[in-house]
Amino acid sequence: MPHILLATGDLAMDRDDYDDSFVATRDALNAADLTFGQLETSFAESGTRLPQARHAVLARPEGAAALGRAGFDVISMAGNHCMDWGREAFFETRGHLEAAGMDVVGAGANIAEARRPVIRTLGDGTRVALLAYSSILPHSYWADERRPGCAPMRAHTLYEQIEHDQPGTPARVHTFPHREDLAAMEADIRAAKAAADVVVVSQHWGIHFVRAEIADYQRDVARAAIAAGADAILGGHAHILKGCEVIDGKPVFYSLCNFATDLKMDEEHAKSKSWNEIRVLAEEWEPDFEGLYNFPTAARLSMIARLEIGEGRLLRAGLLPLYIGRDAVPRIVAPGSAEHGQVVDYLAAVTAEAGLNARYQTGADMVELVAA
Repeated sequence: MPHILLATGDLAMDRDDYDDSFVATRDALNAADLTFGQLETSFAESGTRLPQARHAVLARPEGAAALGRAGFDVISMAGNHCMDWGREAFFETRGHLEAAGMDVVGAGANIAEARRPVIRTLGDGTRVALLAYSSILPHSYWADERRPGCAPMRAHTLYEQIEHDQPGTPARVHTFPHREDLAAMEADIRAAKAAADVVVVSQHWGIHFVRAEIADYQRDVARAAIAAGADAILGGHAHILKGCEVIDGKPVFYSLCNFATDLKMDEEHAKSKSWNEIRVLAEEWEPDFEGLYNFPTAARLSMIARLEIGEGRLLRAGLLPLYIGRDAVPRIVAPGSAEHGQVVDYLAAVTAEAGLNARYQTGADMVELVAA
């Protein structure tokens, strides 16, 4: 029997009872041999909000234990919220996660610690290494030799004026991986592959809320990671599903969307310039002043990545479709249901729009990811 690794989208609970976020998925997550998630908040008693933090929620320390009870084994802190509340909250968050029995990857007291993999051994002796990086980075959220933070995979942006005689016309956007970060990631993957059988890499990256679009740097980073030895890539941050790709037989999930992510909205925020500038990026996004899930309509469709691992290698890859309602509780939807069909159809559409090669085959245990 193969061993199962499950990976979820973003985690940012903001409610009275954190356990309520997992009422519909706890059994599935706990049944997996290894469950991975991406943290988008801080679990601390107090902190000092950094001026460069944007949407920042300081969650209560008991949120870490709720993740443990929900079935998570490894948590990535490599993201654009890791330092929102300063050094003390960063270390307190990591401490609470570790005290609840989880390993933390992608962030640390310095860059060497942030780049260190988590390695877990499955029941048949297969060793799985997990690494995590972030391309979405407020200034100084990345670790260096003397500063805590996350492992960076930065990118550069170049705006090319298309019509030089037409001031103000839209520009062509090009993005490129940061050379040093790319080389460091490749070295990390090669070292992890030497120490483990299967290497899974989490990337917090991409263009949030915009349908289908994959930035050029993401494609470059994905190919470099696979060439260096990665067996699967898990994408976060975009808050909507993006398409998938199979590179040399290895799956790339460009965005897993959200998982347990609460986002409240009041009328004042709904009128703010900052929110309305972001709102127009999405196809459809209406505020919900009574619900807990203020994301674009497309964000109701989500997924859990499912990897079958055994005999020292990745055997199959696929996904479990999710539907997230106004209560912000993710629910696994069954084959044949309307919501299951919506997830698969949406994935197929945005995959084709992005020019990616993945196809989705619905089976009894998951929607399998295959190359066209």
